Amino acid sequence: MRMFTEKEAEDVLEKEGFDVVKRAVIVASKEITLLMDRLSFPWAMKILSQKIIHKKKQGGVVLGVQTIAQAKEVVEQFRKFEGYEGVTVQEMVKGDELILGINKTPEFGMVIMLGKGGSKVEEEKDVSFRVLPITKADAKEMILDLRYSAVLKNKKDSLKLIEKNLLLLSSFATGNPSIAELDINPLMVTDEHAWVVDARILFG
Repeated sequence: MRMFTEKEAEDVLEKEGFDVVKRAVIVASKEITLLMDRLSFPWAMKILSQKIIHKKKQGGVVLGVQTIAQAKEVVEQFRKFEGYEGVTVQEMVKGDELILGINKTPEFGMVIMLGKGGSKVEEEKDVSFRVLPITKADAKEMILDLRYSAVLKNKKDSLKLIEKNLLLLSSFATGNPSIAELDINPLMVTDEHAWVVDARILFG
């Protein structure tokens, strides 16, 4: 098994045509000032480590960072974690939070998932599944399967972007059968963009 870090996963997805939120990776706090011309506050800061999978649950995510001093404190805090490799710094974006995923199952092969995203995915259980590959009709049905579709139904541009990303993920996964698991959570959707904010890929 080989797990891609968030940076590796996002770089791969960006090459495949996904919109990934504006970001940078740093290792030391002295690098923060170099980001001022590249990223606008507020920032999301997330630890980068092969050993830490559930970053938020383990205290490896800080949102709403507003100043250089605060950002430096976060880096020093993260450096204390075992397996520390660096920090992903992202511009924060707003929108509808969704989760997209791939899972290789013994019964059906590769399965794609769409659901209401964010930190309460397991509690809300508002998800839809299909066996790969999927069609445009499948993508539309998956959205309608969600209880959250009641919020999305009048957002035509957002719906098109969700469909596009489902089909993009289907194509990517079908062409890469070594993928065991893939999560995009959240995919932050607005009328203009569907931003990949966090991702992980497990091969095996």
